[in-house]
Amino acid sequence: MSALDWNAEGLIWPHREASSFVEVGRTRWHVQRMGSGPPLLLLHGTGASVHSWRGLMPLLASDYTVIAPDLPRHAFTTGHDAYAMSLPAMAREVAGLLKALEIAPEAIVGHSAGTAIALQLGLDHGYGGPIVGLSAALRPFPGPFAQIFPAVAKALFINPLVPRIFAGTVDLTGGAGRFLWRSTHSRIDPAGLACYRTLLKHPGHAGGALAMMANWDLPALRERMGDVRNPVLLVHGANDPAIPPDWARDAAGWLPDARLELLPGLGHLAHEEAPGEAAARIAAFLAEQG
Repeated sequence: MSALDWNAEGLIWPHREASSFVEVGRTRWHVQRMGSGPPLLLLHGTGASVHSWRGLMPLLASDYTVIAPDLPRHAFTTGHDAYAMSLPAMAREVAGLLKALEIAPEAIVGHSAGTAIALQLGLDHGYGGPIVGLSAALRPFPGPFAQIFPAVAKALFINPLVPRIFAGTVDLTGGAGRFLWRSTHSRIDPAGLACYRTLLKHPGHAGGALAMMANWDLPALRERMGDVRNPVLLVHGANDPAIPPDWARDAAGWLPDARLELLPGLGHLAHEEAPGEAAARIAAFLAEQG
């Protein structure tokens, strides 16, 4: 399945002027860069894209050179193998991109599954700096769900019709806004909603998100969390239904050097609802880390 068309769907993308395309082997990454100063890497979550940083990125760019890619098989990034979407494989791909860009980030900010990729970069690729996890998806599903959920995602992914069916049902179930509210309890601006609507209705992007879900292995990461040496700040929406705050507390307890800060009244997309608040928490933590 093809990626979104930059000259069609991409016309509505926030900060389009900050975008470039980077060839790394057979892959073509969509990357946004902004600001000046120490390099700061932003990693979005499953099913999202660089658009999710539209409010936060300019705030961080006042002190940092901010780099935000679309993850493999998401939005406008193309060329990654459908079956190379595991957590270690995606971290390896991001490490390859950073090497091609000749960038060594001083800090990484990840949203949801992007936080897991950041931790994997620390465990496998020598990244030793601070990590900020926004509504971090780090806790495996409890009990039998740990096995059932990836199996269901994989079964859906291997059926080539499923991404098209999923993409076609967004409007039938109340539209992107209602879908996002049910799954995140976040209300976001019209520009962000338009991007999510475009992503959710595109079979190629939906297939990439399903591939990521089908190959994700948080239990394996959980076993290695005690080896993480990065200082970690977890910033979590208190109303997040996708990753309940209790799960975030569990994850903070598994990491040797981590703390959790809750954002009252906000959901899974807290950094999109209140980018100023997220930026303030990030800036304070990074200043603390020197």
